[in-house]
Amino acid sequence: MFGRRRRDDDGPRASVRELLPYLFPKKGLLVGAIVLSVVGAGFALAQPALAQELIARVEQSRPLEWLPAVLLVIVVVGALLDGFQHFLLQVLGEHVVLRTRRTLVERMLRLPIAEFDARRIGDLVSRVGSDTTLLRAVLTQGLVESIGGLLTLIGAVIAMLVIDPLLLGLTVLVLAVAIAAMLAVMPLLTRASGKAQEQVGHLTSALERAISAVRTVRAAGATDREAAAIGERASGAFDAGVRVARISALVVPIFGVAMQLAFLVVLGVGGLRVATGEIGIAQLVGFLLFLFLMIMPLGQLAGAISAVSVALGALGRIQEIVRLPSETDADASAPLVPRADAPMVALEDVTFAYPAADEPRVVLEGVSFSVPAGTRTALVGPSGAGKSTTFALIERFYDATAGSVRIGGADVRDVDRDSLRARIGYVEQDAPVLAGSLRDNLRLGAPDATDAELLDALEAVNLGDLVRRASAGLDAEVGEGGVLLSGGERQRLAIARALLAATPILLLDESTANLDARNEASLKAALDVASEGRTTLVIAHRLATVVDADQIVVLDGGRVLARGTHDELLDASPLYRELAAHQLLAPAA
Repeated sequence: MFGRRRRDDDGPRASVRELLPYLFPKKGLLVGAIVLSVVGAGFALAQPALAQELIARVEQSRPLEWLPAVLLVIVVVGALLDGFQHFLLQVLGEHVVLRTRRTLVERMLRLPIAEFDARRIGDLVSRVGSDTTLLRAVLTQGLVESIGGLLTLIGAVIAMLVIDPLLLGLTVLVLAVAIAAMLAVMPLLTRASGKAQEQVGHLTSALERAISAVRTVRAAGATDREAAAIGERASGAFDAGVRVARISALVVPIFGVAMQLAFLVVLGVGGLRVATGEIGIAQLVGFLLFLFLMIMPLGQLAGAISAVSVALGALGRIQEIVRLPSETDADASAPLVPRADAPMVALEDVTFAYPAADEPRVVLEGVSFSVPAGTRTALVGPSGAGKSTTFALIERFYDATAGSVRIGGADVRDVDRDSLRARIGYVEQDAPVLAGSLRDNLRLGAPDATDAELLDALEAVNLGDLVRRASAGLDAEVGEGGVLLSGGERQRLAIARALLAATPILLLDESTANLDARNEASLKAALDVASEGRTTLVIAHRLATVVDADQIVVLDGGRVLARGTHDELLDASPLYRELAAHQLLAPAA
């Protein structure tokens, strides 16, 4: 598929090198957390050393002097530093999530349309939501803390080496076996985590599908079936989560058994060495305190390894999207400057096939026609003739497989895509309306439009009553997908949005499909006014709305069958004559 990165059976993978850039959005916070971690390591190492000195003084009946007070201060200050470091790491983690989400959203909104054709929207949403959240765990569950923990571990090992090299050797031997076992588990955890996040994506997709079509689902009596299907996806996510928990659970007993075994070995062998006089009680207690001090950094390191393994699974899904090229990555940078002597829109021997995994589906083949500036051209023909695809090529949602699409004489592939679209107003067939207010929708293509201009646009499409009857006026909510509006109102709102943009080219795809006769007539009058001085292309099944077009292009099976005015086509095109006869615009054959 277009732009798709190869995936293996374990899902998308990411490397630690790819993870690092996501962890450093705020270097000041990171440095502060690391400094606190290092200082905290010093305070932690001081505690068993002072405790050992206290025990030695008690054992030797020497005065304690200032040692208890210093030990208390170190404990309290160390705890305060740990709390502040935790706060910094939480804030840093939120910055990681924010930066990742912004990066992912920026990339998603610029992906080629073909990628959205091939992917489930719910799965994309889950990558922005749950997958990005898992990156926070890399910081908040020990990665930065493990830096201080590593220093604590090194300091503890050095102190234990000074106290008794033999006991340290036995301790390291036990812990090395445990660490090797944990490292062997981590690749399994990374793969299982990636699978779990993928299952969450499937669940989100299934839920988004059912909720977006909830009226259709209920009207069809399919609520129970959809709930069962979503339940199966939820069970799949549950099973994948249990697999992650099962693998993660191996780390806890491995680490716990290792520490207990190390403690028992030190206690047993150390007790014998105290009995033989090779070390004193204070030294044994000090060694045990440093051994206990090792537990926290070892736990942090294990947590960091586990968090990184889980994060790499999630990052693989994030990077799969980030790596995809945006639709503008290979674009030319030249602005669109139409030539006065060229048609405003022209298709020259255009062929287009939608990409597919097996065999591309050819939709247009050898299509050619031109639209002079300031004229109105209608595209007519049966469903599936390629009319909407023609508009998609003019908007450059796709590029022609062969031939060229020209705007003002310039090949659309040779100009900046934003510059191209800034000259085109487009009303899609299903007239999508964004959740929000009337004002939000109208200003989508004209962010600087005044309220007066918004009201004028609504009046032009016979939607003035919509504002007058709503107490909130232009701030009236339209609901998710415009559900609080009728189908005709949604379509007229989309047309008003295109009129406000005041582009020199206007594309109307079935613009009157959901209108009654009265609103169709008023809208046709408004479009007549709006079309003055503009180049308009209209797709229409109702031929009555385009009989006065300057040119009508008849499409069928992806080919141009005929071009001309209404009267000319009645004589020259059997297909057009048939379509007109069905709509009582021509005598039946």
